[in-house]
Amino acid sequence: MKVLVILACLLTVCQADSKKLREGFQDLGEELGDLADRVGVLEKIGPTKGGRWQLGMNINPADGHIFGYVVGWATGQDIGSEEEALKADYLNSEVWEEPANYIAIVRHQQGVVDAVKVWQFKHWGKSLLMRFGLKKMDPGRQIVTSGGPIQESIAEEAENLEDDPIFSVDGDLAFNWAYANNGCRIALTGGYLSPADENDDNTHGLGNDFRCDPLENRSTSSLWVHDVSNIQDCPLGTCVAVRLQGTDHGAGSSLRSGPVYGNYAIYVSQDAKTFPEPGYQLETEVQM
Repeated sequence: MKVLVILACLLTVCQADSKKLREGFQDLGEELGDLADRVGVLEKIGPTKGGRWQLGMNINPADGHIFGYVVGWATGQDIGSEEEALKADYLNSEVWEEPANYIAIVRHQQGVVDAVKVWQFKHWGKSLLMRFGLKKMDPGRQIVTSGGPIQESIAEEAENLEDDPIFSVDGDLAFNWAYANNGCRIALTGGYLSPADENDDNTHGLGNDFRCDPLENRSTSSLWVHDVSNIQDCPLGTCVAVRLQGTDHGAGSSLRSGPVYGNYAIYVSQDAKTFPEPGYQLETEVQM
């Protein structure tokens, strides 16, 4: 409609005002350029009925590789292999750079969905690389969704839900939660979010480090990195046993290995608002 209005205006001014004519063509070019960009996006993602999800990351808390707060998140380098994408730690650099409007965090058992939550990002069109990159790490502490999850689906037989870092608490997603010399890449607002200057080692979620420079993406010790920490109130100085999932963590004296509740897969989409229900067999791409 805007294009038609511009053309109609051009017909009335083309003989009277050459400046307006030039400006009209510039506006028309911008409008058509924007339309071309949208068509390009549609061509890239292909025809979909309910949207498409792509696997950006998989976290296995007991595969021998530690994501922690630093590894992969801000740089977006490839980690793992396509063949082991849902069995071991994995990061797909191409997906990490794709614009994302929706995010799903999926707990799965050997690729079978156990529990899933879906959120809509507050700001559309930004990739995970942009959201976790260095420019977002100082000061960090972004609440990137609003209104809570738009889907929450948990299998009736799902276990270990009482302190799961994603599925035992409500709220929105908090990214890059930097506090003193600590960092947590993904936490939920329904859990405890430490004040910025509080060195309490007490924000728990996915991608953690209790001794780092969270504003510069530097770990200052290998002792305190850990993939997944469960929801708990275990502040530094009064608590001597931080409950973790699996064995992927440093040798810090208070870090305690624990049962693996599942792998945690992070999917993103430009257009899908829902994710398959528990029992679904995952692939690196999920067509709705």
